[in-house]
Amino acid sequence: MQPVKILEHFQNLPLQKHKGKDFLRVDEFNGEELMELLHLSAHVKQLQKLGQPFQPLQGKTLGMIFDKASTRTRVSFEVGMHQLGGLGMFMSGKELQLGRGEPISDTAKVLSRYVDAIMIRTFSHSYVEELALHASIPIINGLTDLYHPCQALADLLTIWEHKGKLKGVKLAYVGDGNNVANSLVLGAALLGLDVRVATPAGYEMDATIVAKARGYAKQSGGSMMVTTDPIEAVMGADAVYTDVWTSMGFEEENEVRLKAFADYQVNEKLVAAADRNYLFLHCLPAHRGEEVTSGVIDGSRSVIFDQAENRLHAQKAILAALV
Repeated sequence: MQPVKILEHFQNLPLQKHKGKDFLRVDEFNGEELMELLHLSAHVKQLQKLGQPFQPLQGKTLGMIFDKASTRTRVSFEVGMHQLGGLGMFMSGKELQLGRGEPISDTAKVLSRYVDAIMIRTFSHSYVEELALHASIPIINGLTDLYHPCQALADLLTIWEHKGKLKGVKLAYVGDGNNVANSLVLGAALLGLDVRVATPAGYEMDATIVAKARGYAKQSGGSMMVTTDPIEAVMGADAVYTDVWTSMGFEEENEVRLKAFADYQVNEKLVAAADRNYLFLHCLPAHRGEEVTSGVIDGSRSVIFDQAENRLHAQKAILAALV
């Protein structure tokens, strides 16, 4: 596809049917719809690299609510809205009336009169669901304790770019069964990847989410395996993914977690079991020497900065489709 035809292609994509929808979980879109978003992400990225403007959101404003600290989420959404022709407005959750006890429903209804969409990065997923229930504009989940769907879309875009396909790719996730794992596994299962997850006992993924992923994998031709053995998960893997052992909000558990995850470090010995052309992924920030060694994360198979960049392009696609 020639870059100059991308805007025309966007106008003809069935993505227009998603205008006004929320993006709270990656599986609010089926596999075909996720691939449409990934195609749009790739096209938008190509335009950006060629210096060709793509500004379907002129005059639009994204309200960005942050209850959790952020580097990639804030910068990528703010820059993304600017590049799409709109405005990203930062709002600290502590400084809104929400922080003084205003009902979520009131905030949702008021902000719906001011902005064209809301991105929120917070703790409780039920909080985001309530915001979406009462808002009349799209709500985008920038991260909750249960899901991180924007990250998953960027992860899948990165794997697709480097492997040239998604269906049949062997993806191993090693570490905490957290929000990143939940969204990554759901998205991968919807798109036909062979997913293997290794977590320590007591830190498994949510059983309901695993059951969903198994169902999606069965429909897409992929597979889903959970284990406590990291070697079993990584054996022959095309992509190896990990995240920090102690996520934001769990800092008081850090010492306990360091012991529980000691055998789950992604190091040179572990990745030796993967395919020789494996990719290493990490959503960042990373703690070198804990969940991953410097030799792996800074090695030749690491694509972590492509992955971080793709947050921008994937989120621009989400914004263009929903807003």
